[in-house]
Amino acid sequence: MLKRVCLVMVMACLLGEAAWAAGDPMVGDWKLNPHKSKLADVMKVESLGGNKYSFDFGGGEPEIAVADGTEQPGHFGTMIAVRVDAPDKWTFVRKKDGAAVVTGVWTLSKDGTTLNDHFTGARSDGDTTSLDYVYRRTGRGSGFVGTWVSSSEQVNSVVVLKVREWQGDGLSFLSQGGGGTKNVKFDGKDRPNVGAVVEGVTASAQRVNRRTVEITEKIAGKVRDRQELRVSREGKTLTVTIHIPVRNEPEVQVFERMT
Repeated sequence: MLKRVCLVMVMACLLGEAAWAAGDPMVGDWKLNPHKSKLADVMKVESLGGNKYSFDFGGGEPEIAVADGTEQPGHFGTMIAVRVDAPDKWTFVRKKDGAAVVTGVWTLSKDGTTLNDHFTGARSDGDTTSLDYVYRRTGRGSGFVGTWVSSSEQVNSVVVLKVREWQGDGLSFLSQGGGGTKNVKFDGKDRPNVGAVVEGVTASAQRVNRRTVEITEKIAGKVRDRQELRVSREGKTLTVTIHIPVRNEPEVQVFERMT
């Protein structure tokens, strides 16, 4: 009985491989499974005196803003505004060309050790992606000032990644977020992301093997992250592991095939 079960499993795997032999195994529509994913995030808030603060969201180059609700210059052609709604509640908004692309409503726990971030981000289709992050304070700090590391997250929206063939020998990655569409060929050359919220975003790629692609994203020539995209042997799961230079742990996104 056991031998027959094993044989059936092997045959199923072989048939799955044969079904994808005619095309690229990455091509298709993929839906994020948040329960299998780890959306690691780190942010740092530093007081510069008065009502002025430094905000570092993982790029290593902080943005400076006065927390008075007014729009002030942020990175990569965006404007940011920080509003103090209450001692335990702040709202952070990032705009591009007058339209909000990111909104974070931060709520501090009574003991000051936990920060809840209700995050919404604009999608290219006009809809929004909603997430709820829970951060834990690491090291010293008081109020919102300090280093915050995400300990859990809840994805409230359906997130879909579409992968298409591009110009015969390349791939196009169409995401719903603000990163735009990545059109890549496997020659290591940087190509601009189409429709990215921030300016100067590029991507280059290398093909490791039939089921694995490595992508390097840059902003204004500086590496933002390195991604490994790997399709499972049976072709049903796409795992994206994202390494960000200033973070110790990678972010892991697990997608399941829709088509």
